[in-house]
Amino acid sequence: MHGEYKVPGGKLVVVDLEVEDGRLAGVRLSGDFFLEPPEALENINQALCGLPADADESRLAQAVQDGLPSGAELFGFSPQAVAITVRRAVA
Repeated sequence: MHGEYKVPGGKLVVVDLEVEDGRLAGVRLSGDFFLEPPEALENINQALCGLPADADESRLAQAVQDGLPSGAELFGFSPQAVAITVRRAVA
């Protein structure tokens, strides 16, 4: 499954994922955004894997936020933007 979201005034957020047994799997986030440290991208992917495929935007955004390492910074996107993109992919 594939979803895209252009953040107003920001960057493009793209996600590719699978749904297995009603849960998110194989989540791969990409886009033209910036993330510091770059390794935090894998934290986001891991934070989303295993969540129910029908999780709402609030729950998805919170999982992204909770999965980020201390001091991580997102440039041109937000946990909410990731959540919107995931919902678009699943829909």
